[in-house]
Amino acid sequence: MAAAIKLFASNGYNAVSLREIAKEAGVNVGSLTYHFGSKSALLREIYQHNAASMNQRRLELLGEARRIHDPDDRLRAVLRAYVIPAFISSSGHDGGGAEFTRMRAILSAEGNEDAKAIIAATFDGTSRAFLDAIADCVPNADVEGLVWRSQFLLGSLYYALTNPERVTRLSDGQVDGNDREAAVHQVVEAAYVNFRSLANSGRQARPGHAA
Repeated sequence: MAAAIKLFASNGYNAVSLREIAKEAGVNVGSLTYHFGSKSALLREIYQHNAASMNQRRLELLGEARRIHDPDDRLRAVLRAYVIPAFISSSGHDGGGAEFTRMRAILSAEGNEDAKAIIAATFDGTSRAFLDAIADCVPNADVEGLVWRSQFLLGSLYYALTNPERVTRLSDGQVDGNDREAAVHQVVEAAYVNFRSLANSGRQARPGHAA
């Protein structure tokens, strides 16, 4: 699985074969097909193995956040519950490390049907729970705004995790892009402003699908 993550993160899912994964891992391709069956089954195992703990932690933090009475404070807590576990998982201590995060970003943009189905099965349930929690904090927010801005949150999260060096470079070293606490704060505050501006923008939303 580590070899597959490395190759998928570098080259995408479509361009990598089981034979190449076997070569990278130093194993026989026959043993790879015996254990996993197919490339899509291997990818499914990678997501299940690496994302389970992150999703579990997100839901634990979300449960705590939803008990906060003030809707503004609750919205920030909900957003932190979504963002913080992703930064922890990218450290390598939990959830596969930065390479798995890069792989997720690349595969999300690649459009392969196998990968899209696996990503949806892994994350959509958690995403719906967060969208509902955000909607509860933003009175009468419209579905369109909620779903689009959840996409923007995911995009900013991916980019903050995979390219922190750009922040350091563009600030001429005045800002450390690898400062995770600062990155979490900035991602959460930007998302908070985006979602909060949806208040009273339309009907109360309960999206039928999630980002």
